[in-house]
Amino acid sequence: MVAHEIAHGYVALQQGDRTALDAGRLSWNPIRHIDPVLTIMLPLLMLWGSAAIGKGGFVIGGAKPVPVSPENFRHPRRGDILVSLAGVAANFVVAIACVALIAIIGLLGRQADQLSVSLGILQAMFAYGILINAGLIAFNLLPIPPLDGSHVLQHLLPRRLAESYVRFGRFGIILLFAIMAFWPQGLQMWLAPTQWAAGSSLRTLVEQGLMLPTAAPWLK
Repeated sequence: MVAHEIAHGYVALQQGDRTALDAGRLSWNPIRHIDPVLTIMLPLLMLWGSAAIGKGGFVIGGAKPVPVSPENFRHPRRGDILVSLAGVAANFVVAIACVALIAIIGLLGRQADQLSVSLGILQAMFAYGILINAGLIAFNLLPIPPLDGSHVLQHLLPRRLAESYVRFGRFGIILLFAIMAFWPQGLQMWLAPTQWAAGSSLRTLVEQGLMLPTAAPWLK
C-alpha cells in the first residue's frame, strides 16, 4: 500500500502537482500512510464480522489517500488518468519483483542447504506478495468511486454520462460494500484474471524447480 500511495504522489508531482510532496507523503515510512479508519478500524471490524457470522469473507483496508490537486496538472485529463493508474502500476512492479526474488532465492537455496528453511520462509512471504498485489491491482481497477478505476472510466465516458457518474460517486462506497456483502461471487469473478496470473506465475516457479520444498508448509 505504501508503494501504491507513493506512486500516486510521485506521478502527480511529475504532472505539476506538489500537494503530496508538500504534505510529506512521498515517504517510505509506513506511519505517514496510516489512516485510523481505513488502515486499522475497517479491517478489524470486517474480521470481527467474519468471525461473528462464522464464515470467511472479504477483509479490506487501505492507506490514507495521498492528497492530489488535479487543477495543478499541466494536462488535467491526462494527468488524472496517469495518477490513477500509477498505484496499480506500482503493485504490478512489486508483484514482478516478488517473482524475481523467489527465483533468485530458489537458485541460492540449491547451493546452500543449511539456509533452506529460512529461504523457504522468505519465498513464502514473496509468494503472498504476488497474490496480494495481484488482488490490489484488480480491486483498485474496479470502476466504482472512489477507486482508481473510476477516475479512468470517468474520462472515457461522454461528458453528460461522466457528469452523472461523478455525481453517483458519493454512493460508491455503499455500492462497494453491498457487492461484498450480497454478491461476493461477482467480486470474485472480477478478481479472477489477476489471481489466475499470480497462480500461474507461482506454478511456473514450482515447475522450474525454483520453489524450495521448505516454502510449502507456509503456503497451505
